[in-house]
Amino acid sequence: METVSERVRLVRADNPGIMTLDGTNTWILREPGAVRSVVVDPGPAQAEHLDRVRDAAGEIALVLFTHRHADHTEALDEIAGVPARATDPEFCRDGAPLADGEVIDVDGLRLEVVATPGHTRDSTCFRLVDEPTLLSGDTILGRGTTVVAHPDGVLGPYLDSLARIRELVEEGCVERILPGHGPVVEQALAVVDGYIDHRHERLDQVRAALAAGDTTARQVVERVYADVDPVLWDAAELSVRAQIEHLRS
Repeated sequence: METVSERVRLVRADNPGIMTLDGTNTWILREPGAVRSVVVDPGPAQAEHLDRVRDAAGEIALVLFTHRHADHTEALDEIAGVPARATDPEFCRDGAPLADGEVIDVDGLRLEVVATPGHTRDSTCFRLVDEPTLLSGDTILGRGTTVVAHPDGVLGPYLDSLARIRELVEEGCVERILPGHGPVVEQALAVVDGYIDHRHERLDQVRAALAAGDTTARQVVERVYADVDPVLWDAAELSVRAQIEHLRS
């Protein structure tokens, strides 16, 4: 377990991989002096991981999900008897779907729901109201860039979501980002700007590949992602499909 602030602790699942980096980050949130905790993204249904989550959280008042991917949601029914909420109703238990802009209050811990579709259509961030911190799920990672994979990933809304997060940073509401994978991001503005620049650079590259005569997403991948490990090309192809759809919309 890693202590990030007086309200935030991290328990990382033992599921490292190409898409999960060091593993899925499960965030334990509790207001100073309170007894009950909020658990964000309990992660995979690994008994040892969930034991560590329970030890860190103590009494769990609520489980929240940033998006539907199994490396974040698989443990949903392993934490029995605890209300769970997500933007997608499929992952709600004894609680309503999340609404953009609502403020959740658990024993003084206040979280604002920030809808950030793009990585998936149900992707959601949570802003700690009383410290400049944003839990970003897979919308922003602690290292590298995230995949916007067609058809669930949609690039136009993703770019809008990055712009919205940037506004929160500019307004002073966010200085630190707690990602779904990888280390804590302490330089929020630089990372968000890097994400935005990267997406526009990739769009320019895909646009140029199409203009050069590439007709399939795979051909675009082989041209644009030639410097990327081929083990990532299948994921890149899904991302390229999302980019092509965006350019043609």
